[in-house]
Amino acid sequence: MIKTCRQAFCILLFSALLAACSSTVPSWRSKVAPLMEELNRQEAPKLFSQEYRNLLETFEHGEALHHVREDDEAADVYYQLAFQKAELLHSEVKSLKARLAAEKQQRVTELAAKAEEERLMRAAAEAEIRMRAQQVARSAEEAARPVQKKNKETPPLPTSYTVRRGETLPQISARAEIYNDSTLWPIIYRSNRDQIRDPKRLWPGQALVIPRNFSRDEATEARRYSNRK
Repeated sequence: MIKTCRQAFCILLFSALLAACSSTVPSWRSKVAPLMEELNRQEAPKLFSQEYRNLLETFEHGEALHHVREDDEAADVYYQLAFQKAELLHSEVKSLKARLAAEKQQRVTELAAKAEEERLMRAAAEAEIRMRAQQVARSAEEAARPVQKKNKETPPLPTSYTVRRGETLPQISARAEIYNDSTLWPIIYRSNRDQIRDPKRLWPGQALVIPRNFSRDEATEARRYSNRK
């Protein structure tokens, strides 16, 4: 009797162990649980509170069927639905984060462009200030030029010349303040014939008239005459 009870208890215990080993977690639960953890790490409850709450309710309904009613088949239906919602929500979170990152980059780009525009505007304003300062300086310089010209006016060309010892008519004609051309000496000679008998001989102290208003033909004739002598 005792042996029979023992055999029955062993059979019952073995049967219970087989039942415990055969009871497995619904397949969709093992898929949706890690995905929900990932959504939590990615702040899905904050970004999509209503969608995440709906997902959580579906998952908790499956949990109730699995743990309380032990209806794994019905629970797996809710776990599968929760998995589909989690995948969709994960895609939305990914898209939103990509959009937020793009918007942030766009703001950074716009701020950089605005800063560059402001820098260029400041540079242009500074360049305009420098240009105006240069214009004012040039205007002041141009206004001062007439005064400088008056102070540095070229002295009028002499209309007379006093002969120095040893000078000849070509030497006098070659002087910069006279004609700067030695071949024009006949013009001086013709205007001073009353006191020059020989063009090759001058006396110190002679006051010679220096003509200024002679024509081009007269200059040509003087050079021709000078070359013959």
